[in-house]
Amino acid sequence: MFLSALQKQNPALIEAAVALWQQGKVLPDTYLIDLDQLWENARLLLAVAKQYGLKLYAMPKQIGHNPYICQKLLDMGFAGIVAVDFKEANQLYRHRVPVAHIGHLVQPPLHLLPKILAEKPEVITVYSLEKAQQISAVAAQQNYTQPLLLKVYQPGDVLYPGQEAGFALDQLVDAIAHIQQLPNVRIVGATHFPCMLFDQARQETLATPNLATLLAGKAMIEQQGVPVEQLNAPSASSCATFPLLAEHGVTHAEPGHALTGTIPANQTGDQPERIAMLYLSEISHHFAGNSYFFGGGYYRRGHLQQALVFTGGKAQWAEVLPTDDSSIDYCLRLAGQWPIGNPVISCFRTQIFVTRSDVALVAGIQSGSPQLVATYDSFGRRYE
Repeated sequence: MFLSALQKQNPALIEAAVALWQQGKVLPDTYLIDLDQLWENARLLLAVAKQYGLKLYAMPKQIGHNPYICQKLLDMGFAGIVAVDFKEANQLYRHRVPVAHIGHLVQPPLHLLPKILAEKPEVITVYSLEKAQQISAVAAQQNYTQPLLLKVYQPGDVLYPGQEAGFALDQLVDAIAHIQQLPNVRIVGATHFPCMLFDQARQETLATPNLATLLAGKAMIEQQGVPVEQLNAPSASSCATFPLLAEHGVTHAEPGHALTGTIPANQTGDQPERIAMLYLSEISHHFAGNSYFFGGGYYRRGHLQQALVFTGGKAQWAEVLPTDDSSIDYCLRLAGQWPIGNPVISCFRTQIFVTRSDVALVAGIQSGSPQLVATYDSFGRRYE
């Protein structure tokens, strides 16, 4: 999906990946992250967000909940880190990385609430009265008032399977009234997902119906006399989408793939965020005239279609054959026979936290002196 963009925007990352593999410093099934380029993307995102009055929460699930990167982003000026689920929150807490937003795609479970509230997140998203009540009870025990975002929706919105949730707009007024009666919690805003998506036909990122629903929810909250301090509109957050978000009064965005340049809009390598991540593997064996390379990092929505195979010091394009999503990705297939043991480079849209891959952080690529900083597993645990 991003292989051409990678070659156009960051050929030095390809060279560094192959060199580190040749030195035996990285193994197949490793995502390599160019820290120099990631920091540059982060600085650019912060500058554009500041221009439009937006605050940014970084979304690190795509890069495997990496605590090293999260802490650096906070030091650079990001307003906070998003934990997409409670397991990510636990991982970040272990590394003393504060979590600003939790609960949006996965609600915090009952028996983890005391720990989460003790960490005092800026906001917790809720989409049931029961969860608001649970948070209220724990917050009262801790003598603390927890700010809440309400996730909203209405029929016709874009909802991914397994992620359907929220207060329906026609029930929102009653929900607000109920939550306002609860002690030790207060409503501070609203959110929805996905608010922006890339339109393949038009080749641009556009607002989904969810953004209009979010704005309607904001108006309803304000009509109940509740000031809206945060209007959070995640999905496809990038330099190109910030102006539209700001135009609609959004206060917070949550860039994830923009940090590594792997946003759908960057397939041709023409976005200001540049590619900062690739996937490294190695030819394992041949079967029925095709080549198999080590897997573990496949993501079924990643649009992995092509790869580079290095033979004789030169990169050659190869077709990645379709993968059966009902099978485990022990290996992935390339059309044709390529030399066993040779490196394979690909670049596609991933979610590292749902893979089995390693994550290698590399500094100095852009100055011509690549150095392996550290290697982590897909959940942000560093290898010693």
